[in-house]
Amino acid sequence: MDGAQPEARRVSGSGPTGKKREILIEITVMGAYAKATAIDAVTGVEASITGPANAPRAALEAAAVKKLDYVINKKS
Repeated sequence: MDGAQPEARRVSGSGPTGKKREILIEITVMGAYAKATAIDAVTGVEASITGPANAPRAALEAAAVKKLDYVINKKS
């Protein structure tokens, strides 16, 4: 990864409806791959993506949040 120390991360931003929300991010590295999970703190909806372990953390987070938006839109 990018050398950042592992820690719990929280991201806040606008959801698909334009409302502010809190998103929890978890990144787990397994060999050459990294799994990023984004969880909507209010609804508990989660989405995961996988990518290369050497990808920048911000890229993994952005892809996981984008997939979370897709999952939330699909459910509504």
